[in-house]
Amino acid sequence: MLCSTPYSLLATIIFSALILLHPSNAQLSSTFYSNTCPNVSSIVTSVIQQALQSDPRIGASLTRLHFHDCFVNGCDASVLLDQSGNITLSEKNATPNNNSARGFDVVDNIKTSLENSCPGVVSCADILALAAEASVSLGGGPSWSVLLGRRDGLIANQSGANTSIPTPFESLANISAKFAAVGLNTTDLVALSGAHTFGRAQCRFFNQRLFNLSGTGSPDPTLNSTYLATLQQNCPQNGNGTTLNNLDPSSPNTFDNNYFKNLLNNQGLLQSDQELFSTNGSATISIVNNFSSNQSAFFLAFAQSMINMGNISPLTGNQGEIRSNCRKVNGS
Repeated sequence: MLCSTPYSLLATIIFSALILLHPSNAQLSSTFYSNTCPNVSSIVTSVIQQALQSDPRIGASLTRLHFHDCFVNGCDASVLLDQSGNITLSEKNATPNNNSARGFDVVDNIKTSLENSCPGVVSCADILALAAEASVSLGGGPSWSVLLGRRDGLIANQSGANTSIPTPFESLANISAKFAAVGLNTTDLVALSGAHTFGRAQCRFFNQRLFNLSGTGSPDPTLNSTYLATLQQNCPQNGNGTTLNNLDPSSPNTFDNNYFKNLLNNQGLLQSDQELFSTNGSATISIVNNFSSNQSAFFLAFAQSMINMGNISPLTGNQGEIRSNCRKVNGS
């Protein structure tokens, strides 16, 4: 297990202890593929390293896929299913994912490499969990022992994707409720939001903050005025809603704690980001303050929260299947 920077040994010990303190309720194990596909992690990492050479945002995109998968029907790779055969309503076409979720081709490449090495063994759901960890680590963030043994779901849930995945436009109370619905707490919410330390967001996900917040006719008052002017230039009113903007303008491709420092300066890009610090009386404020001043604390919390999220209702044992193609159910 490789961890970032000077606290690697301590982090390794703490991560191991956390896993023991928070065992999966579905018999997931970090050694699940030790005998059947011992090189699984290195194969996943190798494919992502190659993808990063031409696409610096792919790590953030793959991390987001795991998040959007786990919040709908649990971590079952349902987000990867194309609309075909028995899948009449794909999660890919749900509002939070449509023309936004990406990285599916890289998942396909990982699956192909794994099938060549250990056919019929590694699930697409586990690929998403491993890809998220590798992406964060390669971006300069922490590493952790990924618990494995998930199996792939047989159905997609587009309506669930539309209602269960937190959106950038919601209140902190609504987002907190969506996290609580899948067994995640306030610390998980703040820590996992910190994944916005890398990656991009389209103008359409925040342009309501720039000109007319909630019908007020004015910009979001929590936006730093200098940052607001920059964003208004990048995302003009009635402009191209798909223009990309760095979620973290200070270090857009690096996984660090600058996201939280940005929030303290009213430079959160999404409404859902800035609300973590600007919602009066919220329990999230002290956590943001802690993570902004202590990157090690953020990294440790993020790793544990990713483990917690990866434990959401996995299929195990004889449930589901091991897809041969991540885009479709076997036999379809």
